[in-house]
Amino acid sequence: MERKSSLFLSKQVLTLLIINMSNYQPVIVLDFGSQYSQLIVRRVRELGVYCELLPCDTSAKDVIARNPIGFILSGGPASVYERSAPQLPGYLLEVDKPILGICYGMQLLTHAFGENVAPSSAREYGLAHVKVTMPDSPLFAHINATKLAGSQNFIMLDVWMSHGDKVIELPPNFQVIATSTNSPYAAIADMKRRLFCLQFHPEVTHTSQGQNMLRAFVYDICGSEGGWTTKNIIDETISNVRQQVENGHVICGLSGGVDSAVTSALLHRAIGDQLTCIFVNNGLLRFNEPEHVIDVFQNQRHTKLIAVNAVETFLRALAGVTEPEQKRKIIGETFIRIFEAEAQKLGEVNFLAQGTLYPDVIESAGTGHSAAKIKTHHNVGGLPDDMQFELVEPLRMLFKDEVRTVGEALGLPKETIMRHPFPGPGLAVRILGEVTWERLETLRHADNIFIEELHAADWYYRISQAFTVLLPVKSVGVMGDCRTYGNVIALRAVTTDDFMTADWSDLPKTLLQKVSNRIVNEVKAITRVVYDISSKPPATIEWE
Repeated sequence: MERKSSLFLSKQVLTLLIINMSNYQPVIVLDFGSQYSQLIVRRVRELGVYCELLPCDTSAKDVIARNPIGFILSGGPASVYERSAPQLPGYLLEVDKPILGICYGMQLLTHAFGENVAPSSAREYGLAHVKVTMPDSPLFAHINATKLAGSQNFIMLDVWMSHGDKVIELPPNFQVIATSTNSPYAAIADMKRRLFCLQFHPEVTHTSQGQNMLRAFVYDICGSEGGWTTKNIIDETISNVRQQVENGHVICGLSGGVDSAVTSALLHRAIGDQLTCIFVNNGLLRFNEPEHVIDVFQNQRHTKLIAVNAVETFLRALAGVTEPEQKRKIIGETFIRIFEAEAQKLGEVNFLAQGTLYPDVIESAGTGHSAAKIKTHHNVGGLPDDMQFELVEPLRMLFKDEVRTVGEALGLPKETIMRHPFPGPGLAVRILGEVTWERLETLRHADNIFIEELHAADWYYRISQAFTVLLPVKSVGVMGDCRTYGNVIALRAVTTDDFMTADWSDLPKTLLQKVSNRIVNEVKAITRVVYDISSKPPATIEWE
């Protein structure tokens, strides 16, 4: 078989998805580098409308080929009047489609009609109060907010601001539809051309009625017919897979997590016996993970499953490695080599299926010249260029919550669907520093205690992800009147609905105390336990 680069194949799969998904007439979000860009996409999809994120410098041909019904311009860190700042694509005002500009997107749209943007005398970051002066504007058609006492003409809304520049003069044919103390043009519109601008962020939960503004834009203004439902996602994905795979044989890397579980279930429904799942015990898994995966997928779901013990292979490959990006790439390549070896035993295998999600793609590569690569996910940028398989990634355009909804519709059990995410590189990126069997066993033991106590206290399903991290530092302790000098474990628990942003979970003190006591007493190498209270951003959920 001719060898092709994994990057080329990933783009090939993505193109196939885009061609079929264009039947939904998407709303396109153009990304100008905002931390909230992915959130806009997710909020629109929650409304039952297919939405896709594209770099702001995507060619007009590629954008228009998707047959969009409207555009949303994201926020961004630049100032529109700077020479190096991303500018409004020229085709946007020529295609006669509705446009919603948010924050930087608003400033871009107004700047296109003249130099109407300048630094604000007072920056606004956080909660602000906006007075809706034109509640009959189409953009506010679905809001339900308290009107000002003694007046029927204004509505007050709490919104989330994040800007250092502001519009200082209205472009021709625009009118004010909302104001704030610091932003006299908090929302403006050109009704005739269906151009709408918001200085605040409707996509964040802090903005009251923000989702209703997005609803008005995509349905009333853009004229969407919806159709982005779980059933349609499943049907479309199955159709995509059959079109790509035809009569080929697919192997699927199975880890036991929700992403690979849903991937295998979708593929089994799409191609049946053309699918073989391969579970690789790499030694980097959670407590009793190998036994659990084999029991669920081979004994309970009767999936065609091959189990491979490759613990020593991975440990040798990771020996002496401490840099996280290098760890990810080593693990990604080692997985591929094992899959290739197993595929040769099966005969001709053309495809490798992965549970790659939309956030994996974004964090690995960014979406434009304004977006940064956060980290390389082993299943995206960590794959070797000479890989022999063509990739099948049926979840590549989905967010985590969409994947769980699909899994539920496919009949997967709750303990699989709602299981906390586990990174592809496993415990290797939860051990800061070198990965050894001794350190893996220490982390596995501590992690299992944390999860056990979360279940016992009925907290496991109330948070989104929890795990422990083994730090590369030691700390003095006192046990039995003797000095000890052992390792430090960090506990991490977050709450999120999209995994693009996350807040640390405010777990009860008594629960944290019990977890800490058990870890220090039961895990020999640990003398200190700390709790991570960092949100995402600025931190990521995983430490590496």
